[in-house]
Amino acid sequence: MTLFQPTFFSPIAQYVGIAKSSKILFEVEDNFQKQTYRNRCYIQTANGKYLLNVPVQHAKGLKIKTKDVKIDYKDSWNIHFIKTLKTAYNSSPFFEFYIDDLLPIILKKNSYLLDLNLSCHHFVMEALQLEIPSSNTLEYEKNLEANFDFRVLANVSNNEIFNFDKYTQVFDQNNGFIPNLSILDLIFMEGPSAESYLIKQNIQF
Repeated sequence: MTLFQPTFFSPIAQYVGIAKSSKILFEVEDNFQKQTYRNRCYIQTANGKYLLNVPVQHAKGLKIKTKDVKIDYKDSWNIHFIKTLKTAYNSSPFFEFYIDDLLPIILKKNSYLLDLNLSCHHFVMEALQLEIPSSNTLEYEKNLEANFDFRVLANVSNNEIFNFDKYTQVFDQNNGFIPNLSILDLIFMEGPSAESYLIKQNIQF
């Protein structure tokens, strides 16, 4: 069993770990932390690496569990998300193949971030054709063996430490290869080959 944070269209590193797991355990009993992949992902646009953020309702100074965090829709983040994806990936090889299944997830307006993130995960697993059982923690996991604890992958600060193989990206002629973007970048570019790409990569902390 491997422990992960439920994140928003996780960076590729997280799915490298997931693809090699026999069972997934999602940590939902911890306290929500800002500046993590819990509510953000990075894609590539013509201008380079681009942040897509899910605004959340978070009372200042108060701790709240990951599973209790609510999404803030006042600025219609989901509409901006869809428009940006279409601009960035409309010319990618597999965008049209997956977008019809992705749109209902973004347009649904889940109240809770956890529900959105788990829906994103299920979409990705179907796209990757991976069947790996998952469950949620019932209490905060403090002492899971280090080799099976991948919660650190939710931290944005770890984004630059991975030396993954290059694959073709839409704007690589503009920006060069950008590693460890959202798993969506890999899926839109590699389609059914994305799974084999993940299996070949290694995570080193």
